[in-house]
Amino acid sequence: MKRFQQTVRAAAVAAVLTAGLAGAAHANKAQSAKPWADLGRPPTPAEIKAWDIDVRPDFKGLPKGSGSVAHGQKVWDEKCASCHGEFGESNEVFTPIVGGTTKKDIETGRVANLHVDKHYPQRTTLMKVPTISTLWDYINRAMPWNAPKSLSVEDVYGVVAYILHLGDILPADFVLSDQNIAEVQKLMPNRNGMTLDHGLWLPNYKFSGKPDVKNTRCMNNCPVEGDIKSMLPENMRDAHGNLFEQQRLIGPMRGVDTTKPPRKEPLAPKS
Repeated sequence: MKRFQQTVRAAAVAAVLTAGLAGAAHANKAQSAKPWADLGRPPTPAEIKAWDIDVRPDFKGLPKGSGSVAHGQKVWDEKCASCHGEFGESNEVFTPIVGGTTKKDIETGRVANLHVDKHYPQRTTLMKVPTISTLWDYINRAMPWNAPKSLSVEDVYGVVAYILHLGDILPADFVLSDQNIAEVQKLMPNRNGMTLDHGLWLPNYKFSGKPDVKNTRCMNNCPVEGDIKSMLPENMRDAHGNLFEQQRLIGPMRGVDTTKPPRKEPLAPKS
């Protein structure tokens, strides 16, 4: 009987020691684990596909498809003209998309009206944008203003084709597609107007990866308020209606009520 009790006592002690060692190991593992190890989950292929919609200047990410100038005009009249005008020339809501480029610009790839000595009334989209992928990507993800991402692939190709037709870059019977868009890129009026000589684009270039901005480095006791360099005159604050009412139906609201005078006091107390 005594030997049996000793055996039971030894087994109990062994069980306690085993449990203690296991608990210590679990505690050490929990302490060594990164604090975010149990947060979130890997995205699903469907989620990645929904997020990964950008189109690069080398056209990586561009979906297969096509759209004619005629189809683009139809979509434009229905969903775009109210803000941008029937011919992309409107300045009522946004700056004009079309205007200021010439056939000579298409040949050289540099828009003469961007020269500092020129006095063209306003810089339009086609005067500035160097890559057709920028037009495709922006229209695809952000237009129309009140229903972003609602256009089909054919709609986007068509609208881009129509804009380029309005700029005398493409003929009226042209069909823009993923197969010929690289050739159309060679006709963009400002295709040679973009510089890559900055560290944000080529980190190993002569700027050694430094941003193409200049400022004073500050690590301690930094100023929390900046100097206002420009401002909108009060008489122009509500020139195009109340900006608060023109925000999209999705995403955070950033507009202010422009029917009211601007705030005089800071939005947050000074720190």
